[in-house]
Amino acid sequence: MPAARESLLDAAYTALARRPWSAVRMVDVAAAAGVSRQTLYNEFGSKEGLARALVRREADGYLAGVERALATHTDPCGRLTAAAEWTASAARDNALVRAMLTGCWSERLPAPTLAAVPSSSAVPAQRRADGPLPSPGDLVRIVRDRAVMVLGGPGTAKADDCELARSCEFVVRLALSCVAAPPGEGGIAELVRGALPGQVI
Repeated sequence: MPAARESLLDAAYTALARRPWSAVRMVDVAAAAGVSRQTLYNEFGSKEGLARALVRREADGYLAGVERALATHTDPCGRLTAAAEWTASAARDNALVRAMLTGCWSERLPAPTLAAVPSSSAVPAQRRADGPLPSPGDLVRIVRDRAVMVLGGPGTAKADDCELARSCEFVVRLALSCVAAPPGEGGIAELVRGALPGQVI
């Protein structure tokens, strides 16, 4: 029941914006989503399962945004700048994305273990959520690899590929530094342009 699952995740996310995760009650999440508490437990199994599913959804949403950002321009610098700006923006606007990218989980947030947990769920999406959740290092590697895939065409030489991977990872890490210490307006684009070697971009 994908629609109910998304409604429950939306309700949990909204509840989390209003109160600490420890004060979010399953019965309130179910009521806000317009489903029974039993439906909530059928989908997620427990509050921990709901937390894992919420973190997984926000990670997937962040990565989908990276894909969109990398597709918005034709030039490599523009693509990397868009991905860096999306990373900083997503972390600024979404506390769960910020925690996933930085590894800094406040007491207000759910902090599920990143390791896989035993899953007896019959719901495929929950089995995936019960699998390993991405660490900050995992997310850096995923974004770097996606950027390399978009930017490195079939004619890229191995040496160029290594340099491209280093540059892409550098841009992701530069974006993360902007999460902690935001630059002024237009600052990320200037930082990316100034930091990338001309032969890579």
